[in-house]
Amino acid sequence: MSRKIALVTGGGTGIGRAAALALASIGYTPVVCGRRKAPLDEVVATIAAKGGAALAVECDVGQPDQVAALFARVKSSFGRLDFLFNNAGMSGAPALLEDLPFETWKSVVDVNLTGVFLCTQAAFRLMKEQNPRGGRIVNNGSISAHTPRPNSIAYTSTKHAVTGITKAAALDGRKYDIAVGQIDIGNAESQMADKMKKGVPQPDGSIRPEATMPLDHVGQAIIAMANLPLETNVLFMTIKATKMPFEGRG
Repeated sequence: MSRKIALVTGGGTGIGRAAALALASIGYTPVVCGRRKAPLDEVVATIAAKGGAALAVECDVGQPDQVAALFARVKSSFGRLDFLFNNAGMSGAPALLEDLPFETWKSVVDVNLTGVFLCTQAAFRLMKEQNPRGGRIVNNGSISAHTPRPNSIAYTSTKHAVTGITKAAALDGRKYDIAVGQIDIGNAESQMADKMKKGVPQPDGSIRPEATMPLDHVGQAIIAMANLPLETNVLFMTIKATKMPFEGRG
């Protein structure tokens, strides 16, 4: 096939949408999945208007049967998968650690952790059997894979765990020519980051606005990873708004 196939989870909005548009711009056919069909269809229409092709599939990545159906659709439609961006995620409402409802904890774990595992496992099964063999998987780790924000136990725990998935899958993928890496994104201008401009809690208890960066900068980083040959891997990339608090003590 002349066009490579990419799957972007959480592909209807924010970082996922930016990644799908960026991949389409370099000749990929993106499959965008998410729980809401309308934004997925908008992404497909935007790509089509620019002369590209894309496919929208409704899927809750925390549900094994839905992930199986998603990858069956990819295989039946295209016969292969070259690039997977495990982007779908949820933060859960900020809450004191001692007050976090179990249901919220489980919902965040289902999407952010179990979803990444299920999609990575399904991608391995497809990529190791296809011809030519192999592919690339990139996980969205977030700055929270390194450093937590206050009152974010569920989100922070899952994002740290995504780092474990990335390392284990990068090792296990070698024998199949599957390169696995992680992109840790800080304060991209998605809906989740709008609150950053208004002011968010800091570790010292203050509320302060934070710098953000354009979404298309993340898309350019995804392109840089996707364009590499499979014998080369970006294991971890951190891309962040230059002036957001992260390095050092703030």
